[in-house]
Amino acid sequence: MWCYRLVAPFTFQRVEVPEPDPTRLADGQVLLRFLAAGICGSDLPGFRGTQGRLPADTGRCAAELDGFPIHEIAGEVLASTHPAHAVGDRVVGWASGFDGLQAHVVADGDGLSGYAADLTPAQAIGLQPLACVLYAVEQLGDLTGKRVAVIGQGSIGLLFCYVAKAAGAAHVTGVDPVDRAPLAQAFGVDETVRATSDRWIRHLEPATKFDVVIEAVGHQVATLGHALEAAAFGATVFYFGVTDDDSYPISMRTMLRNNLTLKSGVTIQRRRVLAAAAEFAARHPHLLPAYLTHTFGIDEAQAAFEQACRPDPQRVKIAITQ
Repeated sequence: MWCYRLVAPFTFQRVEVPEPDPTRLADGQVLLRFLAAGICGSDLPGFRGTQGRLPADTGRCAAELDGFPIHEIAGEVLASTHPAHAVGDRVVGWASGFDGLQAHVVADGDGLSGYAADLTPAQAIGLQPLACVLYAVEQLGDLTGKRVAVIGQGSIGLLFCYVAKAAGAAHVTGVDPVDRAPLAQAFGVDETVRATSDRWIRHLEPATKFDVVIEAVGHQVATLGHALEAAAFGATVFYFGVTDDDSYPISMRTMLRNNLTLKSGVTIQRRRVLAAAAEFAARHPHLLPAYLTHTFGIDEAQAAFEQACRPDPQRVKIAITQ
């Protein structure tokens, strides 16, 4: 079967590998036929050749990792030992081995859920990041009437803006050096700030700081500190994304004096939140079509990742399809 491997920084190679044996699935596993994959910001360090913190990035040569680094996947069930998934079902969720860029993928069935028949596989890919965002927003409590700032207006940051607004936030500010103003209305952004977060916080007055600040950039240290600086007294800061460093220095004086709460965490209860994402998308039918802005065929995987690495004001979600 076909499979993509990273054989050098910024370089995929298509190779042939043996098909997984459906009779050797562990309990709860599902064998999928690839239908579509989404490119996440957490995939890009692996593409660039840097040593990341993804579970599959164990330090081996990247050329040994079949299908790496894709984890957002939609597929058709070919075999299953999970009670919720039957042969022929179309599902979306996590490629649990971060190995989704291959013809057949073995995944944990608890990280998969069905999706509506009126969605294409490429559109359905958006349910996986939406599930992650919905789970994070659950941890923030009631957002009704609150001022929310989201640092980073990539595909995750824009989803945070949309969900926060849908959850009742009174005002949502999006911060990014890339001009996202053309997308603001579609994603519930009341104020678009085109600036790096360090420049943005220099102009914030105490009265204009935020009840909730979400760091949706990831892979950086300084932006978490900027999020703390943007938080009003008693505010909550949520760090979302993959950390490339084990330790992040923050100002404990700022935390203490302003009575701040810092939250983070990975997405758990994945089947539940994927189902919640599907329900949310059904209530907001324009979201997923607006979210998917670029689609590439499987033979264009290299070009898809190259596109993901370039700043583009019009790009939100990139999908790779069969």
